Amino acid sequence: MDLTAVEGFLNWLSGIVWGPFLLIPLLLGTGLYLTIRLGGIQFLRLGAALRLGLFTRKDPGSDGDISQFQALTTALAATVGTGNIVGVATAIGIGGPGALFWMWITGLLGMASKYSEAFLGVRYRVTDSAGEKNGGPQYYLERGIPNKFGKFLAIFFAIAAVIACFGIGNMTQGNSIASNMENSFSVPTWVTGIVLTVFAITVLVGGIKSIGRVTAGLVPVMIIFYVLGAIYILIANIGGVPAAFAEIFTDAFTGTSAVGGFAGSAIIIAVQYGVARGIFSNESGMGSAAIAAAAAKTSHPVRQGLVSMTQTFIDTIIVVTCTGLVIITTGVWKMTDPETGEQISPALMTGEAFSHGLPGEWGHYIVTIGLVLFAGSTILGWSYYGERSIERLLGRRAVMPFRIVFSLVVFIGCTVQLGVVWAFSDVMNGLMALPNLIGLLVLSGLVARETKKYLDNDPKLLATPEQVDAFMAGDKAFESWKTQAIPVVK
Repeated sequence: MDLTAVEGFLNWLSGIVWGPFLLIPLLLGTGLYLTIRLGGIQFLRLGAALRLGLFTRKDPGSDGDISQFQALTTALAATVGTGNIVGVATAIGIGGPGALFWMWITGLLGMASKYSEAFLGVRYRVTDSAGEKNGGPQYYLERGIPNKFGKFLAIFFAIAAVIACFGIGNMTQGNSIASNMENSFSVPTWVTGIVLTVFAITVLVGGIKSIGRVTAGLVPVMIIFYVLGAIYILIANIGGVPAAFAEIFTDAFTGTSAVGGFAGSAIIIAVQYGVARGIFSNESGMGSAAIAAAAAKTSHPVRQGLVSMTQTFIDTIIVVTCTGLVIITTGVWKMTDPETGEQISPALMTGEAFSHGLPGEWGHYIVTIGLVLFAGSTILGWSYYGERSIERLLGRRAVMPFRIVFSLVVFIGCTVQLGVVWAFSDVMNGLMALPNLIGLLVLSGLVARETKKYLDNDPKLLATPEQVDAFMAGDKAFESWKTQAIPVVK
């Protein structure tokens, strides 16, 4: 088989899926519509949501498998990955600094989408034969849209998620780790593959409780480690920061002229790559984070929806911004390879930016270690998305075989070239998002209605589970959720 031809076809298909006439307007349009429908919930409730997710962290005595904080870190583990390092560099390298603006827009509007899908993930979750909570688009699309169309959307999502998890959440992440370990520390890719495989199978066999414990300890450390390195560089280049922001906002609406070997980018390229890489990074609208949210111990779906919403804020507004500003302020995005005269590869761009900004080899090592931590945690998060989707398709008996196969495939990702897999992952990400975005639009009325009902009684998210039960008493939708009965949606 001619893999070059296959890769070319997949890149063409990805261009259509992520082009200006399909996912980009659907993602931005859905996010904008939900923002209006929910009254700007991501702006008005962000402070309370951050406090609940990062400091309060749990609803004692509530039903679920893991704490709200662990559900948040599991979703963050899946999203804070190569997209925050390589994806940002790709967007800026091809779309210019203006692409970062469109990543911000995708993130801000995407917070409303992330809230809605997480709310629905908890709202329509079920308890499986092992006593674990199971939810996400593969359930709420069918239960919330109780007809053949809803079932079709649910199954379509589950199939796309299972396939995608081996690409975006497994082989591409393992390959990034192995390549960087080999380049930075001369570690053979097969050694990295064995270590990652053993790590994955050790954690994954324990299920979501094991994943939650690991991500709760790992994710905060890795994000702080990476962000502090970026902040140091930005402080050292503080004089260039205002100019960087000016360039971002200007290029977002004008495009970028050719600089050296850099091909000029029109505004549509900035928008396309900003939105595509933005959703690749924060996954808002894809529905994946709803699967982690469904496992949370929470006293009401609104509470976990708001906690999950902060994931997009942390991923895009904090981590992506740090990467983008470092690349722009150091001027690396305009650099060319001295041998070829072409723009340096996006895969190397962030490392070069950190190397320019930090003394000695520190920048290079921070990016490598950050990428190892980011990509390693992504493997854990996406394994959970895959197993919950395979359970929807084949039942509980398929979960343990899936965990083992998923862990073994990590080794393959570490040791082979993955051009086709990267292209295929982009396509499958888009195919996951399509049914989910349709479902969010169809169910937006229910989300808005039940969100208002809760926030009218607890606007600052300070209520205890007992107080929630008291002010929601008599509400049929809430009582249906508490008993896990299939709700009737009109």
